[in-house]
Amino acid sequence: MFLSPIVHSPQRGKQVTAQYLSAAFRVFFNETFHYVRELVHGHDAVLEFLVEIDGISVNGVDMIKWNEEGRIVEFKVMLRPLKAIQLIHQKMGEMLKAPR
Repeated sequence: MFLSPIVHSPQRGKQVTAQYLSAAFRVFFNETFHYVRELVHGHDAVLEFLVEIDGISVNGVDMIKWNEEGRIVEFKVMLRPLKAIQLIHQKMGEMLKAPR
């Protein structure tokens, strides 16, 4: 299950999750992206990151939960500030609509 800061309902299933994560990779990962904090306990991890996109500083957190088999069962993304959320909403929309 993928929980996005820009989609109001949980996204379930491998195919839709892969679409969102692929789009996120294209939006987020540039030379400024870096993780600043990592907390791991049991089957849970919280990874805080910073990135600059179009001159806007984006601060986010990936919250990941996996099962006994090591498969991810939940991936939640949280972002701040509001200006960053609005930018990511726009860019993710463009990526998800673009032909592959």
